[in-house]
Amino acid sequence: MQEKTIRESDKQRESMERALKTLGNLIYDQITNREFPWIMMQSRSMDNIIYDSEIKQYVLGDKMVRRHSRNIAHIRPFTQFIWTAWFARELLRLRKTSTLREVYYSARGQRDIEFKNQTESDNIITDLETALNRPREDFNVYPEERSAIFGDLTIEYTVPGYEGKRMNLTEHPDGVMIGPALTSSEFIETSADKVLVIEKGAMFTRLVEERAHERFNALLIHTAGQSPRSTRTIIQRLCRDKKMPVYIFTDGDPWGIHIAMVIISGSINAAHLRGLATPEAKWIGVWATDIINYDLPTENLTDFDLKRLKELKEDPRYREELWQREINTFMKIGKKAELEAFSRYGLTYIVDEYLPAKLELA
Repeated sequence: MQEKTIRESDKQRESMERALKTLGNLIYDQITNREFPWIMMQSRSMDNIIYDSEIKQYVLGDKMVRRHSRNIAHIRPFTQFIWTAWFARELLRLRKTSTLREVYYSARGQRDIEFKNQTESDNIITDLETALNRPREDFNVYPEERSAIFGDLTIEYTVPGYEGKRMNLTEHPDGVMIGPALTSSEFIETSADKVLVIEKGAMFTRLVEERAHERFNALLIHTAGQSPRSTRTIIQRLCRDKKMPVYIFTDGDPWGIHIAMVIISGSINAAHLRGLATPEAKWIGVWATDIINYDLPTENLTDFDLKRLKELKEDPRYREELWQREINTFMKIGKKAELEAFSRYGLTYIVDEYLPAKLELA
């Protein structure tokens, strides 16, 4: 098994290196032919982001853009793009990983490459993803780790120095951080038959303490708010490869609704990528109707909340009856509730009563 795991990991790395080498050879040949070097990629402008109702995701359309070094306005981002591709190649060659923040600071040591801010750096990394049609995780660039997973899942690492080593994710009561090593690991075996995705750390801790992973035979994943792409990849892999249904549990407000939808249907910002969404996942609460049915403590929706609800109501991802019903109910009652609101009935009520009822209906 160890040799198989290492071989698959090496294949992915070699595939990414070939893609970067092909890009480099294209630029080299253009220069050799006395051309101003250029790159072609799908446009990420809003007018080229289209909702595909068949796969229920935003995707990029057919519009292409050419970034050309002959254009003075393109010289700076073109140079930054080439440096970023080189940096990605070095990460793969040295078998190292980098955070988005480290890419930004690494560029500061390069003359004429420095980014004005991290937003500019992140945009260039997204350009590289778009040009290669590969996520940044494939060239070893990750966001800061902040989400976690807990439950009976044995993984096998593929990262250098840990190849073949195994760990069960119940070994750490605070959960295991979903970082590069876990994201690239192999899933060996699990007794779980479902995934519970939880927005907030306090509720994740409550579920671990109450041994919800055993009571519901589930893996628990904490998204820490909007789930990072690595976390969405893990969720998608568990659903696809292990055939596990996924249930999402968020605050009862417009932001919790959207956290659930991004897991289910992806985001506009990642319209250039596939493999991040889990269309089979279900949002099980906290619903606006739960606020009424369970008489939960609430806060008033702000004007900003109401504006966001109106935006969601018009978003094609929310056309189905459940989403429209809950959005309308939120707007009607003018209230929102946090996951912790169930504590009014006792610290274990959410595990003893609410989740069993929700999972039975799902």
